[in-house]
Amino acid sequence: MIPRYSRPAMVAIWEPATKFRIWFEIEAHACDAMADLGVIPRANAQAVWKAKDVEFNVARIDEIEAETKHDVIAFLTHLAEHVGPDEARFVHQGMTSSDVLDTCFNIQLTRAADILIADMEALLAALKRRAYEHKDTLRIGRSHGIHAEPTTMGLTFARFYAEMQRNLRRLRTAREEIATGAISGAVGTFANVDPRVEAHVCAQLGLTPEPISTQVIPRDRHAAFFAALGVVASSIENVAIEIRHMQRTEVLEAAEFFSMGQKGSSAMPHKKNPVLTENLTGLARLVRMAVVPAMENVALWHERDISHSSVERMIGPDATITLDFALARLTNVIDKLLVYPDNMMANMNKFPGLVMSQRVLLALTQAGVSREDAYRLVQRNALKVWETGCDFKTELLNDAEVTAALSPAEIAEKFDLGYHTKHVDTIFARVFGES
Repeated sequence: MIPRYSRPAMVAIWEPATKFRIWFEIEAHACDAMADLGVIPRANAQAVWKAKDVEFNVARIDEIEAETKHDVIAFLTHLAEHVGPDEARFVHQGMTSSDVLDTCFNIQLTRAADILIADMEALLAALKRRAYEHKDTLRIGRSHGIHAEPTTMGLTFARFYAEMQRNLRRLRTAREEIATGAISGAVGTFANVDPRVEAHVCAQLGLTPEPISTQVIPRDRHAAFFAALGVVASSIENVAIEIRHMQRTEVLEAAEFFSMGQKGSSAMPHKKNPVLTENLTGLARLVRMAVVPAMENVALWHERDISHSSVERMIGPDATITLDFALARLTNVIDKLLVYPDNMMANMNKFPGLVMSQRVLLALTQAGVSREDAYRLVQRNALKVWETGCDFKTELLNDAEVTAALSPAEIAEKFDLGYHTKHVDTIFARVFGES
């Protein structure tokens, strides 16, 4: 990813130097295990650790790979330059390249997941704070983009919190599923490397041994991992779309924070555009772009091919770096989001009283009017409000068929906004687990 949409900690996971350091640790721990089993001399295993503080020369490895056309062999050759050719002769004993590549990739994805989990926890904290801040801030709920019934801004934040809480569970599950390693040799039979080597390496690196690998770790794990990232990205877009709609001039119920000196348009000085949430919508598309290739990587020829390799070299860094940036950006947007309660009430009253139509409909049916007739009575008065902007309650009070079933006091009672917020505390208790 480009620096514009990257954060240092996540980028560092995918740096070549980090990759080669992980490769070294895999090989060194494998040598330790083989020495414990008497497969290689202890002195040779110890000699490998002479390189533990070495900063591997990425350019030198690339130079060797230009000749060998094999990245793992290039690394092993460079490692031998530091350790010594005789001392390094047992490195990679009985192993195959995928043992190193796949175990490393899963370590990188696990570390990336740790950052994403921390990102999500920060976002959840911001959403919870804003939910309680605006628990009772009334706004109009919309379906199909059209006024429906009253809700609160706190419930809007709370539903996003619940969605992101599910995503936190998905990320934790994805991390657990991807945190496996394999040191099983060619085609995964352990013919030339003892399974205890795999167990030792995985234990040292915080992984679980893959129960059965071929020459690769099964790619359904990776498909599930990137699918989880795709769902998180879609949820980010879900929040971003809501904010973008709220910031529209005709709505203006909330808006991104606009800093001093910020410019909205090169041509129109008055503009305050929702650039951060529009950016999040675009970034979400990029993360989801990784999902289908990850799914297609599941099907490999026999025990292994490398059709997955080129895909993963790109989607691994790109998807995790992008999602990390997007989560951090969304947290910042939520933290600083400007909320306009007065505009919310003004919007709700744009068609005076109209949002109470269902209450009146139900009251009429409870008063003995058939549902069909009740709907007709309410709708004909509601349409007047749509067309002329008149007051819905006034129209109902002037409708003889309505007042034949409901008294003026009964009609007036149906326009109490508090009716719609009486269960907010119950919903909050469900979402946040508090009474």
